[in-house]
Amino acid sequence: MILGIGTDLCEVSRMEKSIQREVFLDRVFSARERELILARNGKARAETAAANFAAKEAFLKACGTGLGGFALGEIGVLRAPSGAPCYALEGKAAAWAQQNRVTAHLSLTHEAGLACAFAILEQNEKGGA
Repeated sequence: MILGIGTDLCEVSRMEKSIQREVFLDRVFSARERELILARNGKARAETAAANFAAKEAFLKACGTGLGGFALGEIGVLRAPSGAPCYALEGKAAAWAQQNRVTAHLSLTHEAGLACAFAILEQNEKGGA
């Protein structure tokens, strides 16, 4: 059963400026996300950061909690070995997903200076992110 859906857009140029500040990186992204973002070069670094940021907001919208629901760093966004984006929840976000038997699905794209994320939260028997 679909528990919630969420979508968000983020300007890549805005993120390009923001990720120059280490305080921003540490506050918004998990350690594993920072590794992913900083491993990218040039435009791909800002595109990845913008897509991940949009994914965090899309997740919060799908939860129905708004921006105060969980710390942004708890909503990790990584890439599976196939390259597909996936959530890697930690802390309160992971506990909430487990308690509510939620599996989170994610799609990301970027085009013309914008990054877009679409999240679907599925409530099921097994749970997990």
